[in-house]
Amino acid sequence: MTTAQAQELDDCWNRIGVAGDHSCARLQQAIHCRNCPVYAGAAQHNLQRPLPPDYRREWAEYFRRPAQEGMRHDASCVVFRIGVEWLSLPTPLFLQVAPQAQPHRLPHRAAHGLAGIVNVGGKLYPCVSLAALMGIDERDTLERSGHHIFPRLLLVRMENETYALPVAELHGIERYRSEDMLAPAATINKGLTRYLAGVLPLREMQIGCLDAGLLAHQLARTLR
Repeated sequence: MTTAQAQELDDCWNRIGVAGDHSCARLQQAIHCRNCPVYAGAAQHNLQRPLPPDYRREWAEYFRRPAQEGMRHDASCVVFRIGVEWLSLPTPLFLQVAPQAQPHRLPHRAAHGLAGIVNVGGKLYPCVSLAALMGIDERDTLERSGHHIFPRLLLVRMENETYALPVAELHGIERYRSEDMLAPAATINKGLTRYLAGVLPLREMQIGCLDAGLLAHQLARTLR
C-alpha cells in the first residue's frame, strides 16, 4: 500500500477501538471492531487497492524457478502408529479415516489377524489387526505431552477389497523422496521386518514403510 493510500485508510480501531482507548461510540453495540461496518469497509478498501507495478512479474519469476534438486518429492504416504511403531502405506490406497469401532467376531473364522467386521458409515468391512499380523505389542505406547491421541480406523483398498485397519494414532500425509528410504535396521522385530519395504527417517520419527503388495496378499489370506 502506498503512503497516499495508507493516509486514506482511517485505522480508527487503533485509536478509539479495541486496540485504542475504547472511546468509540459504536463499541457499545458492536462489542468488537471486527463486527463494525467501518472495519469491514477498511478491509474491502485494502483488498481492492491497485497492484504494485512489479507484483505480477515478481511472482511469475518466483513460480517459474525450477525446484531445487534436493527438495523434489516423488512419493507420499500416510503415517500412523501401532504400539510404539510408526508405520506408513502409500497414500493412494486410503479411502477414509473413521473413528474407532468395536469389531464383531465372525463365527467359524479364526484367521490370524482377522478381528471381525466393523460398521463404517452403514457398510460392513473386514477388520484386520496389523499388530497381530506383525507381532507388535499394542500395550506399548509413546509418551507425548501436549498431544491429544485418538485411535482411528483406516479404510484401505487393496486388490479390489476394502479393509479396516485399527491404529493407535494417525500422524497424517507425508511427502518424501524415494531415494531417502533406508534399509530396515537389524534391531526391528522379525515379524515386522518381513513386511517392510524400507525405513524413512522423518524428523524425530523412524517410519517403517510397509510393502503394500506383500501386505495386500496377507490381508487377502485372512478372508479365505
